[in-house]
Amino acid sequence: MLVVEELTKRYGKLTAVDNLSFIVEEGSIFGFVGPNGAGKTTTMRILATLLAPNSGRAWIAGEEVTDNPRRVRQLMGYMPDFFGVYDDLKVGEYLDFYGASYGIPAAQRRRIADDLLELVDLAHKREAYVDSLSRGMKQRLCLARSLVHDPLLLLLDEPASGLDPRARFEMRELLKELQHMGKTIIISSHILPELAEMCTHVGIIEAGQLVANGTIDEITHLVQSGMALEIKVLERGQEARDILENHFGLTGIDGSENHFQVPFGGDEEDLSRILTALVGSGIPVVSFAESTNNLEDIFMQVTRGVVQ
Repeated sequence: MLVVEELTKRYGKLTAVDNLSFIVEEGSIFGFVGPNGAGKTTTMRILATLLAPNSGRAWIAGEEVTDNPRRVRQLMGYMPDFFGVYDDLKVGEYLDFYGASYGIPAAQRRRIADDLLELVDLAHKREAYVDSLSRGMKQRLCLARSLVHDPLLLLLDEPASGLDPRARFEMRELLKELQHMGKTIIISSHILPELAEMCTHVGIIEAGQLVANGTIDEITHLVQSGMALEIKVLERGQEARDILENHFGLTGIDGSENHFQVPFGGDEEDLSRILTALVGSGIPVVSFAESTNNLEDIFMQVTRGVVQ
């Protein structure tokens, strides 16, 4: 669906996007993650045909972004990180205006607006002024705006920024529904745990360069300390540590005396043997489980240069 090849954008001496390349497969939800100033928004604006790159190319559904921007705008819907809304318009008028901007006939615009308002749960606000909406409602309205021409690809720059937990949940469920409808979605966001719950793939960008790219599982495997064994005992913690080190060769144990973590790369049989040894020694085990890095852990490690 999207191919980015050696994309570069400079502002004077500052290189915002540096030889960036990645692919987003059709039907996926791609999380575009990075610290402030990493180049996420610049990349999104190039893909949305709002900025021209200094070099490199990008294709959306086979159409080159800079060669045919008018066609690309029909194929993708863009929701910027900061957007203006027309406060003196009603919600229905707002969508009608954007439908007209895409050349949609008046007879179809009402039906499209009705369908989109149902999708984003704003049908009851059709006659309300945009200015009267909450921030979460405005975000959903702008998402509906990006869908008015039925694009194949959605570019969403920080769609959950500034939303309360309930509004973020609603936005997340809405994006999952759009994926089920066949949309390919690229999301730029700092809300990393929520990306882990809905994204199929993640790209981590820092200083304009992609430092990790793949499924969440693939990126996790790149991180050296990707898996750990977390153990909590009621007492005799030192004895439990001695068993782990002397009988199973597990080192690097960290944590408190009776609640600790140890790097672990074994399989289920190894887990069974370790637990049997602890219980067989009479150690009162309270909890015993594997833990893996979540997306936020991975982001912190990758952007500190742990993964080369």
